[in-house]
Amino acid sequence: MILYHGSNTGNIKVLKPNQADHDRPYVYMTTMDVVAAFYLCNAVERPYYWFPYGFEGGSDIPVYHELYPNALREVSEGVRGYIYKVLAEEKQVIPFKNIPCARLATEPVEVTECIRVENAYALFMEYVKQGKMKVGRFEDKSEKQLEWWYSCCIEYLKEKHMMETPDCSYASFIKSKLPGVWERYLAECNLRRD
Repeated sequence: MILYHGSNTGNIKVLKPNQADHDRPYVYMTTMDVVAAFYLCNAVERPYYWFPYGFEGGSDIPVYHELYPNALREVSEGVRGYIYKVLAEEKQVIPFKNIPCARLATEPVEVTECIRVENAYALFMEYVKQGKMKVGRFEDKSEKQLEWWYSCCIEYLKEKHMMETPDCSYASFIKSKLPGVWERYLAECNLRRD
């Protein structure tokens, strides 16, 4: 099977497992080049991630969800990187929970091709034109949709105990871009303490 891996690091010949925020080191790959391209544009520093995308209504077309105005352009314009292509056998990879197109490998995987990306935003607009991707614009979202996404952010803040690390990249990003979400998180944490 053909799999893709997005990275800001060039000249990779072999993808090696790396520790993220999961139980062990993995090589993270996807069956879709579009999804690999999302991972070029992380708005926060590792070990945290900011990739608000999903699949709607049983479709296999990824949708990047803007949770504030012009979010996709802001995180991707001018971003350079590489999309690595690999050939893997089914037995070399395992599916990743909650993301149907994601595959994990615990052993190194050899790169077969590298696609250089000069401007991720331009690439995304090309994907949209080709019908390979959609953008869920902030201004088109209902209050209910935004509430669902904001609640997910709050749950992640709680899961990672960011009251204890308010200056980490993820908490700083939320405070800057979604200050109302941060305020709700603080209020909910203070309610639990009382």
